[in-house]
Amino acid sequence: MTRTRTPGRRARRLLAAVVLAGATTSLLAGCGLQPAAAFVPAAAPGTIKHIDGLPKDAKLTVTSKNFTEQLVLGKISVLAASAAGFDVTDETNVPGSVAVRQLMTSHDADMTYEYTGTAWLTFMGHKQGIPDKTKQWQAVKDEDAGNGLTWLQPAPMNNTYAFAVRKEAVKDLDGITKLSQIADLPADQRTFCVESEFNSRPDGFKPMLAKYGLTLGGSGDGAIPKSNVDILDTGTVYTATDRGTCNFGEVFTTDGRIKSLGLQVLEDDRGFFPAYNVAPVLSSATLKKYPQLQDVYDQISPKLTDAVLQELNRQVDVEGREPADVAFDWMVKEGFITKP
Repeated sequence: MTRTRTPGRRARRLLAAVVLAGATTSLLAGCGLQPAAAFVPAAAPGTIKHIDGLPKDAKLTVTSKNFTEQLVLGKISVLAASAAGFDVTDETNVPGSVAVRQLMTSHDADMTYEYTGTAWLTFMGHKQGIPDKTKQWQAVKDEDAGNGLTWLQPAPMNNTYAFAVRKEAVKDLDGITKLSQIADLPADQRTFCVESEFNSRPDGFKPMLAKYGLTLGGSGDGAIPKSNVDILDTGTVYTATDRGTCNFGEVFTTDGRIKSLGLQVLEDDRGFFPAYNVAPVLSSATLKKYPQLQDVYDQISPKLTDAVLQELNRQVDVEGREPADVAFDWMVKEGFITKP
């Protein structure tokens, strides 16, 4: 059984914190915004089985942020817990990372999907992320244990910054597949589209260029004329890159527009960008009470790849489907749940 509601009183009280959160959480807001439908399709067990001996009144509150990818992941969480036999309160679609975080640390919510980089940099206040995915997850897991939260195994999907090129231009750019190869191109081909925040971030565009032996302005082998860089509004970078305004556009690796526009993500082969792998995060007390929840969510995480989230996000942002329906169809396709 699933009970749905709009964000509760505590979440509404936290909305004042959203303004503060906006500057620090805009990375993941690049995945688009969609309202979550209150309706979630009924789910019957598949490979996720009803937990033996689970009390009929076993309750679980699931929360998520309010952008597309989080809405899809939130509905996946709700469907999984419902199939396992929980009476689920669906408190997804909460505005802002800070509000969701406080729901989890106050234990007013039991479960969410969170990003390792967001927790490390935004919530825990560290100045630099850890590019190694496993080390970043372990560091977050260890630190958050003191907050009464348990991070389960992370998914392969890593929703971090990247640069992409339109596929039809790859041949003209010497078959480029890696960021390090930009330095080998003629200066007039080193053209970029970036959003204003990434351009000004201390861990953004200029440090990234330096990591790859490139310099904005100046002269020399790695020089990039400032006229080669277009600073655009968030969201317009994708279409500008697709139209050839620039060769290299700043993107988020799981955004559905990568697939729909036929863009190709370049490998961050020198490991500049922090890891933003998503993982199920549960209240440690809830997990202690219902340890079977680990098996439930550990089934799902390995299937959540960049390509899968690009497709699921695309169905919401491009096709206009409801996140709950997208999540349900994917869960059925993978065999995690079945139609009643």
